[in-house]
Amino acid sequence: MLLAGLWLLASLAGFFYPAYFLTRSIFDPALNHPGTPAIARQLHTSLAGRYARWATARVEGGRATALDGHDVSGSEWPLYGSVFYLWGEEALQAQWEKDHTLFAEEPRVFARAAIDAAARLVADPGHAHWVRVYWGANYLHKEDVFYRMLVIGALGSHRHLTRSDEFLPLLRDQTDSLAAELAASPNGQLDDYPGQCYPTDIVSAWAVIQHADEVLGTDHAPEIARAVRGFTGRCAGRFGLPPFSSASHDGKPYDDSRGCGNSNLCMLTPALWPAQAAEWYALYEKYFWQRDWLAAGFREYPLDDRGSDWSLDVDSGPVLRGNGFAACAFGIAAARRHGRFDQAYPLSIEAIALSWPLPGGRLLIPRLVSNVADAPYLGEAALMFQFSAQPLVTPLRHHTGPLPAIVFVCLGLYLTGGMLGLWMASEVIRPRRKTEGA
Repeated sequence: MLLAGLWLLASLAGFFYPAYFLTRSIFDPALNHPGTPAIARQLHTSLAGRYARWATARVEGGRATALDGHDVSGSEWPLYGSVFYLWGEEALQAQWEKDHTLFAEEPRVFARAAIDAAARLVADPGHAHWVRVYWGANYLHKEDVFYRMLVIGALGSHRHLTRSDEFLPLLRDQTDSLAAELAASPNGQLDDYPGQCYPTDIVSAWAVIQHADEVLGTDHAPEIARAVRGFTGRCAGRFGLPPFSSASHDGKPYDDSRGCGNSNLCMLTPALWPAQAAEWYALYEKYFWQRDWLAAGFREYPLDDRGSDWSLDVDSGPVLRGNGFAACAFGIAAARRHGRFDQAYPLSIEAIALSWPLPGGRLLIPRLVSNVADAPYLGEAALMFQFSAQPLVTPLRHHTGPLPAIVFVCLGLYLTGGMLGLWMASEVIRPRRKTEGA
């Protein structure tokens, strides 16, 4: 009977529940309109305790000091996931303040331990070991854009959510110093690592500086307005979009745009440069959006580049039939921020279908494709933020056509797996029934 019970549990929790949740999500109005979808609420509830325990243990364990910059997922992803977690909680808090019926308890109160733990992880000097390898002792005041952006992003959200002064000196220092250094650079660009400049990270830096201004009462609006120079004109890529990488000393693009960078860019720029953001989103849609009978999504590489339709790297994640995992996941927030629910809705339903949702708010596939040892909750934290993003522009466009077939393929697999589990449970019980009858 134990084996039959295990098969029954696997059937119900592992297959029928995902089918139920996917079906429920298809009819969730907050995925095709502004609002807080059920999946964002469930991730908030599910992640709070897990994230607090993991982040606290990771800081106390000192594992980060044993890693260097060559282990990108081990060194970068714990901080990146923590920033997404804080951004997600901040977005949910803002929505709760408009509608107290969304949560039984205020998000910043319910998740306070996780909010503190995530910020402390990002601010932990041990978690800066990988950038000190590149930049030395002056890592907080010499370029190092990606890391410093994460620090400002995390601590700005922590300050906004908690009103705590715990990280106030570091937040002020990094906001002012990074803004000044970027503004003083010849082309508005600085390196993430020596000789490696990624414009999308510079966009992220200006976005967190702008947010920090709101929290601190500072004003870098003139620098932000001028900063668009680093991504336009001769600094733009082939399609008029910022390139994936460039030479910071002269702004020359090294390559074309890529989906993982463009989705991040379009996710953050409506609040920075609304007119430019609208132009970039239109170009991104024109050269990177694809839809056929099976799937819809943003490509990692342009439509005229079919040589990399099946690939994998640490920035894009898996690229399948041209669609990049990171491009499509971050594309949810990009589309929602631009009011493009006609694209955000199918992207959202595909993401849920492919995530294998489990009881308790866990998402199996995002957990498996994250770094299990060093950043186990990156995928879930990132998706919580994606689903929590709200439109910053109007008018809104909603999805009205059929969903891509991949959604129903996944639904069919979940139902088939559930039926198979029930059959296996019955097969385990059946011999015992025959024996008892004899």
